[in-house]
This record gives sequence, structure tokens and C-alpha cells, in this order.
Amino acid sequence: MTDLKFNRHRRLRQSENMRAMVRENFLRTEDLIYPLFVVEGENVKNPVASMPGVYQISMDYLKAELDELNELGIHSIILFGVPAEKDELGKSAYDANGIVQQATRLVKEHYPEMVVVADTCLCQYTSHGHCGIVEGGKILNDPTLDLLAKTAVSQAEAGADIIAPSNMMDGFVAAIRKGLDEGGFLDVPIMSYAVKYSSSFYGPFRDAAHSSPKFGDRRTYQMDPANRREALREAQSDIEEGADFLIVKPALSYLDIIRDVKDQFNAPVVAYNVSGEYSMIKAAAANGWVDEKAMVMEKLTSMKRAGADLIITYAAKDAAAWIKGE
Repeated sequence: MTDLKFNRHRRLRQSENMRAMVRENFLRTEDLIYPLFVVEGENVKNPVASMPGVYQISMDYLKAELDELNELGIHSIILFGVPAEKDELGKSAYDANGIVQQATRLVKEHYPEMVVVADTCLCQYTSHGHCGIVEGGKILNDPTLDLLAKTAVSQAEAGADIIAPSNMMDGFVAAIRKGLDEGGFLDVPIMSYAVKYSSSFYGPFRDAAHSSPKFGDRRTYQMDPANRREALREAQSDIEEGADFLIVKPALSYLDIIRDVKDQFNAPVVAYNVSGEYSMIKAAAANGWVDEKAMVMEKLTSMKRAGADLIITYAAKDAAAWIKGE
């Protein structure tokens, strides 16, 4: 055996301190953005059955939620609104007193330094559940852009720090950037859902946001899961139109896309660890099949390793507590 020549990689794995010394990627609480679902009404804290640990909350519960997040060291949230009334044009999305606008003002009242990302879409607010204006069964691209820009401006006026348009209409970043700039919000960045696939992993979210389409599907505007190069075209367009962050959604089944986007563009990349990815682990853990902490932390670290700078995740609270050693 003395004449064998090979590399001894195990030398750097001999103890926990040795492994920590050479560790390449780290998950920090600062990397996490926590989604919140805010509903109209009072004394509402509805558990989302398909997303254990996630709730729809009314405004009177929001302060307690913020207190908990602050204690955990989570200082970035993304707000999703669930309105009491919907219509064909999703008017409450761009109402100055819409649910996201109200929630944003409340956050800024109590935690002015907390980063508020406002999800900018119409699907939760339209009676048909699509992300744009519908005419004759078709989702109209260009007329929708005006409504998206109005929504973004109303959210910025309420105090949102970042606008996150998730609709996947062509030109949506350009329209929103123009609207923000003309409204005096030149310094408000856009966190674009640049690469958003038409994914089967979104099911639980639609329970939480009440955003399922009433007819058809979203495959005419969200991306085909089989496509890779298309993702780079989408991201390139959004960068050219003024995006400051690029979201890849979903994350776990699209780690290759996260890496592609990271390598190609000099902008912060955000992985959206979506509801289906979250709920699968919760269900398996509830049955005693997996170590939830180990699996969640491995999953989130894989997103960082793939190139994500930030992660939107429903597991942010759990992960923050584990990072703190609780």
C-alpha cells in the first residue's frame, strides 16, 4: 500500500472546528425575508392548513408578529394582501387604503428600520384570480402595465422600501420603474420576480393568498419548467428595464437557474423557497420521517451555495432560531 498516491481530503473534516474553519457558505439571519399574509377585519389569525406554522393575520395581530420577528433578528419582510372584496380590475391593489398599504404604514410606525418588501401583483385582488386584465378569456399584457405601475406607486407612497412585482407581464419592470420615477420614488428599488416558473409547488400559497385563477392557468405568462436559457432572457430584460434584485422562483428545483443568474448578472439574486417546498418538509417532519432542522438548514444552505444572496422563506422564523442556537 505504500506505493499508492492519492489525495487525503478527509484531513479537513476531522473535527467540527476543522470543518467550520474551511466551510465555504454560511446562512445568516440577515439573508432571510419572511412572508406575511395580511387580511382585512379584526381578531383574525387563521392557520393555513396546508402550511403549518403560517397564518393569515389581521392588522391588530401584525404588531405582535413584528415583535417576534424583531426578537429573532429578522428585519426584512414581504407583504401579501388578502382583500375582503375583489373585482375584475383588482382595484384594491392600488387603493391608498388597501390592505398592503395599511400594513406597510403600521410596520413603519412601529419598526421604521424594518425593510418592507411589497408584493406587487393583481391576482389576490382580481375576481378572476389572474395577474392581469382579462378580456375574452385572454390576459392582456399592455393594459395591465398601467395598473401595476399604479399599485407600485401606491405601495411606495405608503412607505414600502422595495417593490417586488410578481406578475410576469412583459415590460412590467419598465412600467413600474417609470411610474416610481415619475412619482418621485427614484430611490425605491425593484426586486423583480424575473424568473418565475409555472410551478406545481405553489399550491399551498394559493390557499394562503386566495389567489387561484378561476379559469385556465398561468402558463401564458409564467415560464415553462423545462426551460433554462429563457430564464436568462427574462432576467436580462428586467436588468435592462431597471430591476435592482432578481428573484428566481421556485428555488429548490431550480438551483441550476439560480447559479446561471448569479454567474450572468451583477445584481443581488433572491431565491424564493416556495410554499410547496416548505410544506413537504413540514409534512414529513410531522410524520417523524425526517429531521426537520437538519433538512431545512441543508435546503437553505443549498440555495446560498447555488448563488442566492437572499432567501424568501416561510421557514425564516425556525431558521433564525436555529441560527441563534435556540
